[in-house]
Amino acid sequence: MTPLPGPAGDASRPDPLLGPVSVPVAGDRRRHPAPAHLVFFHGPMDCGKSTLALQVDHNQSRQGRHGLLLTQGDRSGAPQISSRVGLRRDAVELAEDTDVRLLVRDRWATGHRVDYLIVDEAQFLTGAQVEQLAELVDEFHVDVYAFGLSTDFRTRLFTGSARLFELADDVQRVQVEVLCWCGLPGLLNARVVGGAMVREGATVVVADTGPAEPGHGAGAAADDGVPVRYQVLCRRHHARGQLGPTPTGPGQLALP
Repeated sequence: MTPLPGPAGDASRPDPLLGPVSVPVAGDRRRHPAPAHLVFFHGPMDCGKSTLALQVDHNQSRQGRHGLLLTQGDRSGAPQISSRVGLRRDAVELAEDTDVRLLVRDRWATGHRVDYLIVDEAQFLTGAQVEQLAELVDEFHVDVYAFGLSTDFRTRLFTGSARLFELADDVQRVQVEVLCWCGLPGLLNARVVGGAMVREGATVVVADTGPAEPGHGAGAAADDGVPVRYQVLCRRHHARGQLGPTPTGPGQLALP
């Protein structure tokens, strides 16, 4: 991996592409290095991850710290971090081949401080990008706050989430409870295509959640134009593929 320039005043590790680059002073942390942290906040859809990401950015910036917001595949379709409660901030859109270290280095090269990173939709990161985040934390004292889903619609760990579980200093489940239609805690994300839950298909299909009633909510469309949305379910109803109560009522057995 290409080494980054060292902290402020340290030209001992010149960058081979830019030459020696002085890292802007990042408060007392640069003068008196303290451990930075890689923190991963995870949960199902609708639990408020993006809202929390923007709140963390707000709290950090109020203390005079300078951050860089990153995202990939935001529900809005724009390069921003957007929340369902109406909050949004412009962000840098990551591609699969983006080297996150170079984004930070380029900011340093133009004289801008980067004290922390906010990374939304972190489940879409590659394993290499998560390792780049860990390097920024360990070698350059940049705090990283990552927010993302843990599992996909097949209940399998996303690549980025799996690597974050392995490398993060702190892993926290977002505490805002999401409910399944039955009232139990919602744990898993179901993909609904044309009103029916599916278990096969591309891992990444960007769409939003919507009401469970048929005909309501289509955040995206499949190649054939069939509406696609997501719904958060408990483990039991995800396994059954049940998106709502049956005519006999929830929890009752239907006689043959």
